[in-house]
Amino acid sequence: MFRVMIACLASLILSVSPLAAQSSSSSPLEFHVSAAAGWTDTGLDLQSGDVVKITAESSISSEKHTDSGAPVCSPTGLSKAPAQSGLPLPSAPPGALIARLHAQDTSPVLVGSSNDLHIKEASHLLLGMNTSAVPPCQGGFAVKVKRVASTGAADGQTRGAQLKSQLNNAMQVFMAGQFGVGKSETDASKDGSSSLSSGTAAAGSATPLSVSDRPLDPDLRKKLDSLPRRVNDQSNNLGDMVNFVIIGPQKDVQAALDAASWHVADTDNTAAVFSAVMQTYDKKDYLAMPMSILYLFGRKQDFGYELAEPIAMVASRHHFRIWKAAFTWNGQEVWVGAGTHDIGFAKDKRNNGLTHKIDPAVDGERDNIGGTLQKANKAKTLAYYLPPDPVKEARNATGDGYHSDGRLLVIFLE
Repeated sequence: MFRVMIACLASLILSVSPLAAQSSSSSPLEFHVSAAAGWTDTGLDLQSGDVVKITAESSISSEKHTDSGAPVCSPTGLSKAPAQSGLPLPSAPPGALIARLHAQDTSPVLVGSSNDLHIKEASHLLLGMNTSAVPPCQGGFAVKVKRVASTGAADGQTRGAQLKSQLNNAMQVFMAGQFGVGKSETDASKDGSSSLSSGTAAAGSATPLSVSDRPLDPDLRKKLDSLPRRVNDQSNNLGDMVNFVIIGPQKDVQAALDAASWHVADTDNTAAVFSAVMQTYDKKDYLAMPMSILYLFGRKQDFGYELAEPIAMVASRHHFRIWKAAFTWNGQEVWVGAGTHDIGFAKDKRNNGLTHKIDPAVDGERDNIGGTLQKANKAKTLAYYLPPDPVKEARNATGDGYHSDGRLLVIFLE
């Protein structure tokens, strides 16, 4: 019965979703890249066959100089810059524009003033400047990025058929219960499972955060220090890190997340299928795919939220879980969250089933959550806080590694 429902749902969603006919971005995304920002997350999830067209120019006039006389940054780099050790891309000139396809976990590639990246496997695009210490120049780059989506023509598969295959496989993952029985990683590869583009979420993660540099209240710091650093699954396997906190009453938290286009995740897989079928018949997009249960403070999450476009929701999504803390601050409720970004599928190392693969750079999802609330004008103040014994390197409950600077993002609502 479930197989029939899954096939029906795949066919229905493909018939009404604009993603089925979409082959490329309507206009380029624009970013500012500088050495001070480190790696800039474009928010773009890429799949095999995509082409990413990148162009860049200096963000300030070449005639402008600082008092130190430092040259203006050029995306092609500086041929006469002093030698630097430890460059991200030693073969490229210092100060050049470079890119990293994070999901491939490969070395950076040179972009320069213009380059087309041909994507061979599921990836996530980040941009940066080729420098390891003090920037050899002043300013940064104005970068335009245009993604041309794969049509599947290389293997004789249409975009619609490719999405249908991915959706069908993804739905089976959810129906198996995320931690349960699923296809093997090899079978998933044959089905074409990989991460899907999530244009809706990209807008949030690409927004620079405006973060306060004022120290947090000592009482709040003490309470944040007492928080667990990681969540766990039902078998008490440690998993995702706690990486953000929202301060405000429940109704304000829910209203703010709704304004920022986050959707509450379903908790019952069977009910989710029926809900999806009914909403699709009504020409509505289903944006509340089920989320697995994790635990903090000895109990399951109070709420799960996710953000993605309809088709991408099942394979690639920005999502988080939140728990209400036992303490308050200044009479305000404190909500403790763990956010990660699903970028495709991988083998669950606990049971060899199939589950979601997360982007190992979990700070990107932490900042994406803050960025979406800030963009929706629902965040009064954002602040970073580094607690004692921060999580810098760890593995989640399914065995995938991740890394972080260890900081919490503390979000005070309007």
